[in-house]
Amino acid sequence: MVDIDKAVQTQLSNIQKKTGKTLDQLYAWLGATGLAKHGQLRDAAKSDLGLGHGDANTLVTLFMRSTGAAAAPAATADAAVGDIYSGPKASLRPVHDRVMKAISGFGAFEVAPKKAYLSLRRKKQFAMVGPATKTQVEIGLNAKELAGGDRLMVQKPGGMCQYKVRISSTDEVDAELVGWIRAAYDAAG
Repeated sequence: MVDIDKAVQTQLSNIQKKTGKTLDQLYAWLGATGLAKHGQLRDAAKSDLGLGHGDANTLVTLFMRSTGAAAAPAATADAAVGDIYSGPKASLRPVHDRVMKAISGFGAFEVAPKKAYLSLRRKKQFAMVGPATKTQVEIGLNAKELAGGDRLMVQKPGGMCQYKVRISSTDEVDAELVGWIRAAYDAAG
């Protein structure tokens, strides 16, 4: 089961750590900018606070909701997936959906929407899923001691993920891939 509320709380906690400001201080800062439009506030948070697009968007959405201002819809996994797989990447949505359906059978985890992918977490991130190109979905995995190869590509140490797999069709969401994802899920505790 995916817990969006918990994912948003985790994202807000990370925003506060990144900026060194409490949520009340961040809201006060946004109010003091004198800006009224969502996009303007989001861009100010990105440039002045050093936040990424997804973090700035979530912060501004919740700020505007708290003030009763008209706001963009809350950042949800479904909305993020719709944005990520739009335009020339729309044909990859069924591949993404098949991957997520396989993962949903594992048990509880959080989905943290980012600008170009979804971060999947338990106690720590175990996978990232998003389009790598117009024709391939990339699954980044954090697991130890998997046997890398042509399909399961080992990544350089210190990166976001230890392995990545690129697929272009729903047929490639097979037992081997699901097994690798399950190993990462189990390792994330």
